Amino acid sequence: MSAKAGPNRTPSQWIFPLSALRQVPTQYSVDKFLYDLARGVEFLYRLGTSLKLPSPALFTAATWLHRFYMRYSMEDFHRQDVAASCIFLATKTEECGRKLRDVAMVYHSKLSGLDVNDIPSDSQEVDQYQSNILLTEEYLLEAICFDFTVESPHSDLVDLFIAGPHDDVLEDFAWSLAHDSYRTPLCLFFPPFIIAVACYVLAQRLVDGPNSPSLDARISFTAPSTSLPTPPSHKAVSPDQSRWAIDFFALTEAELGNVAEALGMLLEFYRSQDLTAHPYLATVASVPPPTLPTPRDPLYAPVNYPAPPTSVIPPAPTHANDDVSGRTPSSTHGGNTPAKA
Repeated sequence: MSAKAGPNRTPSQWIFPLSALRQVPTQYSVDKFLYDLARGVEFLYRLGTSLKLPSPALFTAATWLHRFYMRYSMEDFHRQDVAASCIFLATKTEECGRKLRDVAMVYHSKLSGLDVNDIPSDSQEVDQYQSNILLTEEYLLEAICFDFTVESPHSDLVDLFIAGPHDDVLEDFAWSLAHDSYRTPLCLFFPPFIIAVACYVLAQRLVDGPNSPSLDARISFTAPSTSLPTPPSHKAVSPDQSRWAIDFFALTEAELGNVAEALGMLLEFYRSQDLTAHPYLATVASVPPPTLPTPRDPLYAPVNYPAPPTSVIPPAPTHANDDVSGRTPSSTHGGNTPAKA
């Protein structure tokens, strides 16, 4: 098995040290900041879905929203205005153009609860939303330095799916985890291929079940032993397959440390969700996180959640309730993986 010709390992101005999260221009606590970021991405997803935008446009817009708040304060720019501006700009750069009026109409619909068709064509509220979007777009362009190039972990996952062992369940889980990664600021701290590997390894752990090798074993610099005993009540584990993504990208020991950090943040996000309202996330939240290269304080406020369901494999990915007014944003396990070539 040969490694991929190589992911983009060129240093980027958009990859920040994790410590930068505690230096963002806001008076919010880190937990409150991350919570509102996730709500902003949820609102962005809802706008983009209603506008029937392709997934790459949503990922580009979500990346810009994260980058924006590294330079501007949430107290000065409301997340919904920023989300709408990111969506509008992405429709232009991703060649899926939508009229400003259409974006503003959907924006008004989401906030008012009205059907788009019931909004008057001369609505003053829509006029105001148009102005808000355009004004915020000026700051957005400055915040992203007019850099419209965005890469997502999904493209690296596609490479893995095409070259690796075929498993529909594994691919659906990895794809859904990559969607949810944008509800966290992972895209600010790790290049796409690191996030892709984290999603793939976590998906493989979910498929193999709780009696399979730990995340630490899966991402250790030395491959886990293939002679692990198979529990009598569980299917055979697949340590070699769990190493596929790591070997495919020929990750260094330092990069595996970054994978551990990405997994830690993603699992911390799931643990912060209201698992009573979204019980299908309990299996993911119950996965023990890997050992971090450098111990750090928690980023998300923990919540009490019920014991995970007896099933070791989560239900098939579904679209969750998109209400953003609750304690935590809902998780949109969305989209099917592309067909193999």
